[in-house]
Amino acid sequence: MFKNKLSTLLLTLTFLLLLGIVSFGRIEVPRVSAATDYQELQLFTDVLTIVKRSYVEEVSIKELVYGAIEGMLASLDPHSGFMSPEIYKEMKVDTTGEFGGLGIEISLRDGVLTIIAPIEDTPASRAGLQSGDHILKIEGEYTKNMQIMEAVQLMRGAPGTPVTITIMRSAFEKPQPFTLDREVIKVKSVKSKTLEHGFGYVRLAQFQEHSGEDLGKALDKLREENGGSLQGLVLDLRNNPGGLLDQAVDVSDQFLAEGLIVYTKGREGDAQMEFSAMRSGTEPDYPIVVLINGGSASASEIVAGALQDHGRAVIMGLQSFGKGSVQTIIPLSDDSGLRLTTAKYYTPNGTSIQARGIIPDIEVLQSEIKEAKDFNHFREKDLKNHFDTESNGETVTEENEVDLDEETRKDFQLMRALDLLKGWKIFQGMKAA
Repeated sequence: MFKNKLSTLLLTLTFLLLLGIVSFGRIEVPRVSAATDYQELQLFTDVLTIVKRSYVEEVSIKELVYGAIEGMLASLDPHSGFMSPEIYKEMKVDTTGEFGGLGIEISLRDGVLTIIAPIEDTPASRAGLQSGDHILKIEGEYTKNMQIMEAVQLMRGAPGTPVTITIMRSAFEKPQPFTLDREVIKVKSVKSKTLEHGFGYVRLAQFQEHSGEDLGKALDKLREENGGSLQGLVLDLRNNPGGLLDQAVDVSDQFLAEGLIVYTKGREGDAQMEFSAMRSGTEPDYPIVVLINGGSASASEIVAGALQDHGRAVIMGLQSFGKGSVQTIIPLSDDSGLRLTTAKYYTPNGTSIQARGIIPDIEVLQSEIKEAKDFNHFREKDLKNHFDTESNGETVTEENEVDLDEETRKDFQLMRALDLLKGWKIFQGMKAA
């Protein structure tokens, strides 16, 4: 009797869950396939009944249902997953830019937990963790077959408490442990500075709920610093793991006057979306170089792809990560949630970002610049009794007036981007003459 009641209860529960999904997606299930679906559901409820009754230790129905849902979503793709109420609550604070943890964005590559990018000025970036690092263990627990949200939960905790993760990268002979102290991660998504007069630099670390607005303020500030206008801009999206789609659209829109920014394709009607630029609020048509690398993912790739396809910017650096799928967060009745892949991104020209990424127009490897002083040569002005410079009324400067900080000077990719912008200005001046 108990078995029949339990089986009926589980079948009813599963059927209601199925109805909920169908209702959410507005899918009409054909009658022919429905009979087959119910047969498969019966198999599912039979297994639940057997486990509930005969497993060596007592297990609650909730544990079994949660486990079944986790396994189902894990079999789909690396980015879909089930979030318990605790994990779902943590996930919702990510987009506000403040949470407790190490400061890394992770993904699954061929079943291996992999760092997409460390967030700058966090324990992860200060410890030297890199894009592409494999996380083999967290606090001694192997990550093989571990889901992303489970790994996130293990790495987060009270600020000030340590966590040890074991990392393997191509440069290591064997896995290396890294012990980091958790911090309250406060991510400032937009940073800016003037490189040289007329040439601005904006760094987007992540796409949060105010990133588009913050970018606008940063560009206004750069104009003020440079006499009211810019001659060129470096937009740095390196190691930006992505974030909110609407903010990627907003950022792109600020540099595009018209045309498609990104579109998505999926099975549901709601997954078919197009986002286009509007003329109002568009930045002047100064040259832009966008820096990307293997840690640039998702929303970063949307921006880079849109500006590249419209010919609005030169993309420089290394091929991006290639996360071209859309995840929809679906809240469930018990405060848990689903993170479900519902569509794929496409650039304006119809290129899928998924597993391909954005290919830079100019590939530039990252390396550190070491300055070498030329002590063995002298100039005409150093010779005794040399002729003085004849003046034609113009002020002559011997060196370019630059005030680049040491960190900028050592950033090879950034310096090449600045060189390209300056070269473009010189070339335009030559054409005008």
